[in-house]
Amino acid sequence: MTSTTVLDDEPGAPVEDRPRVISPGLTSADLFFRHGVAVVGATVLIITGAIGVFLGYQSIPTLQRYGWNFFIENQWQPENDVIGISAVLLGTVQVALLALLMAFPLALSTALYITEYAPARIRSALVSLIDLMAAIPSIVWGLWGFFLIQPNAIGVARWLAQHMSWVPIFHVDTDPNAAVWAQTRFTASVFVASFPVAMMILPMACAVMRGVFAQAPLSEREAALALGGTRWGAIRTVVIPFGRGGIIGGTMLALGRALGETIAVLLIISPAFDLKVRPLEVGTETVSALIAGRFGEATSAQLSALLTAGFVLFLLTLLVNTVAAVFVNRSRSGSATEL
Repeated sequence: MTSTTVLDDEPGAPVEDRPRVISPGLTSADLFFRHGVAVVGATVLIITGAIGVFLGYQSIPTLQRYGWNFFIENQWQPENDVIGISAVLLGTVQVALLALLMAFPLALSTALYITEYAPARIRSALVSLIDLMAAIPSIVWGLWGFFLIQPNAIGVARWLAQHMSWVPIFHVDTDPNAAVWAQTRFTASVFVASFPVAMMILPMACAVMRGVFAQAPLSEREAALALGGTRWGAIRTVVIPFGRGGIIGGTMLALGRALGETIAVLLIISPAFDLKVRPLEVGTETVSALIAGRFGEATSAQLSALLTAGFVLFLLTLLVNTVAAVFVNRSRSGSATEL
């Protein structure tokens, strides 16, 4: 008796026994999405490159006229043909770093609370409230800092000058212990301007940190708890090491945002082109505030100088954001997780 074997690929084979053909191609919707995202990404790169080329081209007359003195000179006196951005760059860095110093602990603690401690019923509400802070216009933060923060920050700045003036950055060129002390020496300073900038960069840093913390592997969390660790122990040995790259990347993204803040700083600071590191003392200037304040009345030569300052800020911000993107992409750090 002979048996007949019916191969799966023969026409007489049952339908359920035929091998399923898997198409490696993408559906039309997937192809549309892929090409659409590629077009959007290429458009962003083209626009960013075009901005850089435009600013670089507009900077040529200024760089030819002043050379390296443009980066060394601290005064901005176009009427006397004296223009430089050293003091402006210093003020920009001071405002950004002090704002980052204020925002970092708040962003880190908020991200940890939302991902690790907040009850599930209020977690989404907290995320929405933090994200909503990013939608508040800059001018609103500036007015908040000018009318609410500045009157109260004067007393804090005076206290720091009284008790910590032996530290150079807390020194103020006045007598804070005088019976009638000069309040105007503590207004419109880097210290005051840093408060609204810190609140503006907090949502960005918190969002990046929160997203990375939420991806921490559950198995490693449970392993830490199974070995007798507390919740904070699991956070310290698993979550934070896992999200170290995200913490650094989110912080640097916030720094790039703080470097370019304009309106909030312009409403508060008093323009002063001095090479000083005294955040409690009145007077400073940032690149973005300089451009916004002088753009309307600038001549063609002065406009070229302002665009050159903007080109320097563009390169600085691009460098910071590029480094931040590298850290965010390398945020998976399982090898650094220790139980």
